[in-house]
Amino acid sequence: MQDRAERKLIEKAMKAPYLALEEEQDLAQRWHKKQDQQALHHLTVAHMRLVIAMASRFRNFGLPAADLIQEGHIGLLEAAARFDPERGVRFSTYATWWIRASMQDYVLRNWSIVRGGTSSAQKSLFFKYRRLRAKLQKSMGSPSEIHQEAAKFLGVSPADVAMMDARLSGPDLSLNAPVRDEGEASAERMDFLPSDEAPVDETVEHMIDEERRALWLTDALDVLDRRELKIIRERRLAEDGATLEALGSALGISKERVRQIETRAMEKLRTVLTREHPALSGSTA
Repeated sequence: MQDRAERKLIEKAMKAPYLALEEEQDLAQRWHKKQDQQALHHLTVAHMRLVIAMASRFRNFGLPAADLIQEGHIGLLEAAARFDPERGVRFSTYATWWIRASMQDYVLRNWSIVRGGTSSAQKSLFFKYRRLRAKLQKSMGSPSEIHQEAAKFLGVSPADVAMMDARLSGPDLSLNAPVRDEGEASAERMDFLPSDEAPVDETVEHMIDEERRALWLTDALDVLDRRELKIIRERRLAEDGATLEALGSALGISKERVRQIETRAMEKLRTVLTREHPALSGSTA
């Protein structure tokens, strides 16, 4: 059904009469000055063959011709909206740039699931490198020589050329694509990506160490009196540590006195922990 609609569109476009310069200027003036929709329709229909011809140049990218034509039609409408008939330029000359730009943007967005560069240099590299590479391969052997020569011709770095060469030479691979080994259950490519997380054995070892230190600290807190314990719990062990001023106000003492009691309590904890657990010697409780 879609192929039939596409053929009918192409046939209709090819049958549309060419516009004489005077007729084209009249239609452009009517649209430009009066927003005459009928004039716009007549002008764009007469130039749809230009859109179809341009779409054929992008057929090697493997995208549906109907989608390319649709994008080209958007570019044609954009050209009509911006065209100034007073400049004396043929509409087809002006519209060609907009049609090509619209199709190029569509190709860049949809040719690969990996978004490429959108700078003018990157666009030029994407659309010109394949043909240039085929020409250079006839006279040059190694890929590095081809990359160097193409970089000079296109005004980009050899690294950019090498990266584009890799993109154009291989298809996209989905990380969810299945990978099957004989005798094993199927897995996805995602399963073989290296993880940024620490190995499981290190994670477990760290958890055990943390639990052990927590038990040691709980036992060591028994050496503190009630006021020291309150200060240490609220200053050092609470998620949001209390300020010296807040504790001083709650205990009825100055903030300097709170600091002194805290320092004394920390020293008592350090002494107990290093005596009972020599491996902690030199660390802070």
